[in-house]
Amino acid sequence: MEKKIMTLCCAYDDERILLGMKKRGFGIGRWNGFGGKVHAGETIEQAARRELKEEAGIIPLDMRKRGVILFKFEDNGLEGNPDIEVHIFSFSEFEGQPAESEEMRPAWFALSEIPYASMWPDDVFWLPLMIAGKNFQGTVFFKDTQEIIRHTIKEVV
Repeated sequence: MEKKIMTLCCAYDDERILLGMKKRGFGIGRWNGFGGKVHAGETIEQAARRELKEEAGIIPLDMRKRGVILFKFEDNGLEGNPDIEVHIFSFSEFEGQPAESEEMRPAWFALSEIPYASMWPDDVFWLPLMIAGKNFQGTVFFKDTQEIIRHTIKEVV
């Protein structure tokens, strides 16, 4: 089975980060960045921009690729796919106002109050790197959607 290619985008500045509460589907009930599947004929960056518009109603102006993480699920992953490759982008400037969609409910959080306990458990390993302006790559092995078996996240130049 081929790996699934996904995008994830986070808006942040020196004081706060924009996250979305996932309202349905894979990751429901968790705060997360915005993103999703890459459709046929789309580049990864085009998919990231499309998903941001669909899920939060905003268009990034200064989007930068920050990292790639391969998620491996022992049990199952997205749509029965055990391997998910996520391309992670950040931005601080955007057009529009964040708005709730059928998929996500956006909210701003102070950088000192990121709700890690209500996020994917791997976010604590890479999100601080992204907020610090670093690029990174890695692999995260999940037993299921709650428990990490092991992980390797490293800064890259």
